[in-house]
Amino acid sequence: MLLLARNHLSPAQLRTTLKKFRRLRILVVGDLMLDEFIYGHVTRISPEAPVPVVHVEKENSYPGGSANVGRNLASLGIHAELSGSIGQDSSGDRLLQLLRHAKIGTSGICRSSAFPTIRKTRVLARHQQVVRVDRESPERLTHKERAAVLKKSLHLLPHCDALILEDYGKGLFDQDFVETLFTASQKYDIPSLVDPNIHNPLDWQGATLVKPNRAEAFSALGQPDSNRKEDWISAGEELLLRWSCRYLLLTLGENGMILFQSGQKPHHIPSRAREVYDVSGAGDTVISVLAAGLAANLSGHVAAEAANFAAGIVVGKLGTATVTSEELTEAARHHG
Repeated sequence: MLLLARNHLSPAQLRTTLKKFRRLRILVVGDLMLDEFIYGHVTRISPEAPVPVVHVEKENSYPGGSANVGRNLASLGIHAELSGSIGQDSSGDRLLQLLRHAKIGTSGICRSSAFPTIRKTRVLARHQQVVRVDRESPERLTHKERAAVLKKSLHLLPHCDALILEDYGKGLFDQDFVETLFTASQKYDIPSLVDPNIHNPLDWQGATLVKPNRAEAFSALGQPDSNRKEDWISAGEELLLRWSCRYLLLTLGENGMILFQSGQKPHHIPSRAREVYDVSGAGDTVISVLAAGLAANLSGHVAAEAANFAAGIVVGKLGTATVTSEELTEAARHHG
């Protein structure tokens, strides 16, 4: 049986909660990237090949990958600490500059001479993505480089209120790495949240909350994707048992989210998006609000509802956008 989520924050309660968020410190461990956006307009097709010619109007750079989670946290007034690896290159310099400007902690970041900074460049015209150019090495972090990131993460963790593991499948996470972090988070009674990756199947036992999307959930079970609600419920319930986590949040795009919790019926939270321009980074927004909510002692249902509001806002913006406290309060007021 699938229930509609009924627990939610009133606008007044949300404002109080958002004030609590500003006292939080959250550690984000994951694959750091630099996101670049080139905006322009298209008026003709190239004579050299059947591709559009984009006349560039402006260019922007933002923290990407797990760094975008830090950016989302900072947008809500939360102190974010990042841990991961970047290259000793100009892209890494630029990423650090952006993070420090946003007052995001960088003391957990290691720099590698062999592993370049991952850079993703998106070209957009008329609110549509024309092409994305990825620059990254096929090589993976060495054991020594991974150990250096883990050491810095463990040093920061006791001073934080929540832990987010953000896996973009770029080679940072392996089983020993995540188990060490889960053990430490349990020792300090810190909620741990995971955004898994379809290309890196790990056992997430020990996490407080795991947030797979539909494709990731079915892939973890070795099953074909399905658009049937009953299959979503079965998959979520099976993963909740397999990973022994307190919560499992299955995200379903335009179909919203389903929250699973041991001993309770699954709760469906419909999508709040009014218009969808760009889904880039929406998952980063969701896990940021979830982590803050659990760190602020919200129930899983209420934290998921707040995260859903935030996702509905951010997909209405272009690029890897963030959501502010004011926007979140306004969204709750309209849906109260």
